[in-house]
Amino acid sequence: MCGIAGWTVADGRPGRAPGLAETLAGTMACRGPDDQGVWADAHTTLVQTRLAIIDLTGGRQPMTGEPGDGTDSGGARERHTVALAYSGEVYNFRELRTELAGRGHRFRTRSDTEVVLHSYLEWGERCAERLHGMFAFAVWDARSRTLLLARDRFGIKPLCYARTAGGLVFGSEPKTVLAHPDVRGTVDLDGLRVLFSMARAPGENVYRDLADLPPAHTLTYGPDGLSLRRYWSLEARPHEDDLDTTVGRVRELLEDSVARELVSDVPLSVMLSGGLDSSAVAALAARVLAGSGSPVRTTTVTYGGYSDNFQPDLVRSAPDAPYARAVAEHIGADHREIELTTADLIAPEARRAVLRAQDVPAPFGDMDTSTFQAFAAARRRSTVALTGESADEIFGGYNWVHIPSLADEEQFPWVAFEQWHPGTRQGLGQGLLSPAFKARLDMHGYYAERYAQAMAEIPRLPGESDESRRAREVCHLHLTHWLPRLLDRNDRLSMISGLEVRVPFCDHRLVQYAYNIPWEMKTFDGREKSLLRAAARDLLPERVLERPKAPFPVSQDATYTKALHQEFAEVLADREAPVRALLDLEASHRVVREGEAAGQDWLHRMNVEMVLQINTWLRGLGDGLDL
Repeated sequence: MCGIAGWTVADGRPGRAPGLAETLAGTMACRGPDDQGVWADAHTTLVQTRLAIIDLTGGRQPMTGEPGDGTDSGGARERHTVALAYSGEVYNFRELRTELAGRGHRFRTRSDTEVVLHSYLEWGERCAERLHGMFAFAVWDARSRTLLLARDRFGIKPLCYARTAGGLVFGSEPKTVLAHPDVRGTVDLDGLRVLFSMARAPGENVYRDLADLPPAHTLTYGPDGLSLRRYWSLEARPHEDDLDTTVGRVRELLEDSVARELVSDVPLSVMLSGGLDSSAVAALAARVLAGSGSPVRTTTVTYGGYSDNFQPDLVRSAPDAPYARAVAEHIGADHREIELTTADLIAPEARRAVLRAQDVPAPFGDMDTSTFQAFAAARRRSTVALTGESADEIFGGYNWVHIPSLADEEQFPWVAFEQWHPGTRQGLGQGLLSPAFKARLDMHGYYAERYAQAMAEIPRLPGESDESRRAREVCHLHLTHWLPRLLDRNDRLSMISGLEVRVPFCDHRLVQYAYNIPWEMKTFDGREKSLLRAAARDLLPERVLERPKAPFPVSQDATYTKALHQEFAEVLADREAPVRALLDLEASHRVVREGEAAGQDWLHRMNVEMVLQINTWLRGLGDGLDL
């Protein structure tokens, strides 16, 4: 896992500015604490910061090579015609290495980086189609003076870019691209729509001059200009397996994915919530690692006094920790509980770190801070962590999928849920914005346009029932417009601590298979995630198998709400606070006057947390806000 960046310039323009590569590398230091490297020629500069995971000594980057030769991570670079900066993990690199060796390629390292480089030398731009895993990489090919950018199928690893008058700049994160002097960090009204959106279109970025490389796409930039190409997409196919065969196939694919993602030359663990998804991953990991004589490491996050004083809400019926302990005991894990306090959540340095990691405000409040703290704690004894992310998207885990009036609405189902729930009817994190500003944003119009675009891209199967057709649509919407945000969140909040997060449920073979399973089979027992529960039946305790879906925990400590309101009152009292121009000041002052009772509900509290983040962010933008 690493950070990558670079730029390419047109003929006759100056190339590498003194110190610029080091500046870009500095913005990605947390993504690559183990090493950094720079490669440059007259046209292009590649920058890489490395978190060493596989072949700790042999995988240094940028890595260079040429047809018919081995590779070199240093030395006589002028001989080489191709240079690579790569981030991620390719889980089928061993099979690819064998195939490439059979085609005459010579390898000098054990790293997957070298396999990616030789894959490009063999298959060119189409090499991305051969790679299974999570990745973002850049290849400069001096033969054609072409820069290639590529991103994995689901956008697990981030990559963004900006066009400039002199060429193109790219990086793992916006802060990296914005560190280039030719890129402006301007945010306009369209950017604020993206900021508040819960269904961003692939490629959208909050900053006007930046674009995200969409998942499953490559970008080429050279003498013929810039072009984007999609190299993979979900396909609609008839599902011909019966129930028992389907359950067995899901289990087989998940077992293989977990086993592949346990390959590492550094310590690894599983983030365990005690829910079905992460528990299944932990149990399968324990079986694989049993042969090595080492127990699987598991980590759970909770809050001081949370289990003893837990109060159920609309989406959480019980605390995580007791279920996680039951799983850990059942599989013989080396288990750690990370107990967070209100002081941990309200700590200014932690909240600044979260905002800095994500580049822009996010409406998830203390869930982001606690996730950051949990990943940081996991990093103290592991460099890699597996999670259960994306099982809900492919197996139908979210509650809005099972409410017909929401799932059938001509809208993103989670946005329909947001607009239905009393705590978020004004939009998640938007409850304190002024009516005039919300009218300018016009999020309803934004969502309608994005929804129409998303629906037009969905592959369909002739002859499907209305229920199966809609289930397929909802699954596709989740995978393309909801999951990427969660994956980006996890990447940013983990990599700021130098922790690599892996997601076995995002194996594209498993996702493709599950995408075509009929809805009546996915819910054969009348509950959410019926297939996954059946596939994991022999792995987990009954109480865990029967536990309802629950999202990440939030603090229920009233002193946390009180601390937020105190900080909010200070912002409202500051007439120079930039966020004031966006707020409904009467409603904001009412929240402060009414104190804890006005915002004890965690969804209402997120409005305050979002305002505080926006205020800090706008101060950093300076004159970069263009409204």
